[in-house]
Amino acid sequence: MPLSEHEQRMLEQIERALYAEDPKFANTVRQTNPQVHYKRRIIKASIGFVLGIFLLLGGLITASEQPWTVGVSIVGFIVMLASVLWGLSGLRGAAGGTSGAEGEQAAQPKQRRQQRPGMMNRFEERWRRRQEGE
Repeated sequence: MPLSEHEQRMLEQIERALYAEDPKFANTVRQTNPQVHYKRRIIKASIGFVLGIFLLLGGLITASEQPWTVGVSIVGFIVMLASVLWGLSGLRGAAGGTSGAEGEQAAQPKQRRQQRPGMMNRFEERWRRRQEGE
C-alpha cells in the first residue's frame, strides 16, 4: 500500500533529521542489506544445531557413566530445537515474507482460482442443466 503525500513528507522530514543528527549512523543503516542479517542468523542457527547434536550425542554416549549427562542430552535437544526455530525464522525473512509486491503476487493466484469455476461449481452447473432438461 503506497504512502500518502503527508506520510511521504513526514518520512522525508524524519530522514533529514536523522542525517542532521547522526550522518554516520544514517549512512550505515541506508547501506545495510537486511538479507545479510537473515543469512547471518541462518549460519548461527546452523552452528547452534551442530552444537546441539554434539551435546545430545555426548550426553547419550556418557550417560552410563554419570547420571548428570542425561541433562546434557536434554540441553542438547533443546539447543537443537531452538536453533531450528531461529533458523526457520531467518529463512522466512531471507525469502522476503509476503510484504509489498510479493504479497500482491501471492494474492493473484487466489483471485484467479475464484474466477475459474471450481469442481463444485461445475457439478452444480451440470446438475442445473440436467434439471432444466438440456
